[in-house]
Amino acid sequence: MQGALLVAGTGSDAGKSVLVAGMCRWLARCGVRVAPFKAQNMSLNSFVTRNGAEIGRAQAMQAAAAGIEPTADMNPVLLKPGSDRSSQVIVLGRPLAEADAVGYRGHVPQLRRVALDSLARLRDRYDVVICEGAGSPAEINLREGDLANMALAQAAGLPVIVVGDIDRGGVFAAMYGTLALLPRADQALVAGFVINKFRGAPELLRGGLAMLRELTGRPVYGVLPWREGLQGDAEDSLALDACPGPRSDRSFGNHGFLRVAVARLPRISNFTDADALAAEPGVVVRFTDSPAEVAAADLVVLPGTRATVADLDWLAERGLAEVIAERGRRGAPVLGICGGYQMLAERIDDPVESGRGLVAGLGLLPVRVRFAAAKRVGRTAGRALGAPVAGYEIHHGIAEVTDPAAEPFLDGCRRGAVCGTSWHGVLDNDEFRRAFLNEVATQAGRDFTPAPGTDFAALREARLDALGDLVAGHLDTSALARLITEGPVPGLPVLVAALHHRCSR
Repeated sequence: MQGALLVAGTGSDAGKSVLVAGMCRWLARCGVRVAPFKAQNMSLNSFVTRNGAEIGRAQAMQAAAAGIEPTADMNPVLLKPGSDRSSQVIVLGRPLAEADAVGYRGHVPQLRRVALDSLARLRDRYDVVICEGAGSPAEINLREGDLANMALAQAAGLPVIVVGDIDRGGVFAAMYGTLALLPRADQALVAGFVINKFRGAPELLRGGLAMLRELTGRPVYGVLPWREGLQGDAEDSLALDACPGPRSDRSFGNHGFLRVAVARLPRISNFTDADALAAEPGVVVRFTDSPAEVAAADLVVLPGTRATVADLDWLAERGLAEVIAERGRRGAPVLGICGGYQMLAERIDDPVESGRGLVAGLGLLPVRVRFAAAKRVGRTAGRALGAPVAGYEIHHGIAEVTDPAAEPFLDGCRRGAVCGTSWHGVLDNDEFRRAFLNEVATQAGRDFTPAPGTDFAALREARLDALGDLVAGHLDTSALARLITEGPVPGLPVLVAALHHRCSR
């Protein structure tokens, strides 16, 4: 089998990322050399490849589903928002510029060439490339600067399937409307649909599926049922609201669990650092902005952020800064990761991200932070709590420990029950995570012992296997295989052509 396919969606969080991962696992099991691709990703959840390139975590997850090492070509353009108006533009894993929406338009021609070159390299190396769109292809105000949706499909001659989330409601209208808003040339590439997150008896959908085919002239390639805990590595914090799984467990108030409160920062990044904690039996993780929950938790995690100083201000405004400082004074466990570690410092000098210069940190660790123009990105390895630890780092802020007598903690330090490190992914390491949770339980005065057999890497693999099972068991894989190898379907009807007279000239 050789070819490519673009998975678009009716909107953000419709299921594009997990469908691409599931398709990659299905094809890899069939002996196909397959790779994922997302031309442009806007996400604060990023990953570092073996050669030090920064890409979206979703593409790293999809590469794992395909059984291959992730590379920068799988996500050549990554946008990391620092505010509502500007983002850092990362190209082939390296920072290019800070740009607002207007300034970004000037980069589009160059970025389009970069993306198409990356896709071409992947198609040369692999039998099949499964591409993921961004947001919705029907965001008509953004079509001119599109890199990841129909402009990519047009330039590369890709067939397109559109996935919609039925759990939100309105999926048939969203699918029909998505197609109808596209210009003629784009509609010609949309071959059909996939419905995601269905709860209930499949026969209840038959009439709707038949009507959608009659109205659009396109099939539904299958209906994926709802499965708990298969959301994968989400691209933004919207997923924290959408998923009722361990990240927002309703039993947080149950004192039979070890309770972890993760500060739900406005510009939170790499919140997947907490996934391994949530995978531990008896550990409940809650992303929260509640001072009461932060005060009551056995462990508080200050996660990464794309805007350390601005989110530090937010902590103060919400009343969280004082609660966290009080935890430090009374010896209650706090863990800061990357930007969260920087917040625990005595002072922060930031002429780069916020431009604010010198500001006071929470003062819980003997650390000074200075932001540098150059970004530090790479894989990391070391030891802590008697265990080997591997991770990765992505940061502008350089933390300097000012007290030579401070107890080391990975690349950072600890004072009492307060710890800080710049390294992401450290809690994925099973032996270290168990040792850390044992310390937390002791410091919090809780009778808790981590389960000895939790293998987080195996759990992630099992999740990818489950996604592959869903694709193989619920989609028309024979039809999808033909679509991948044969390309766009000729002769598909055009909907509401009057809307497109300006676009189809």
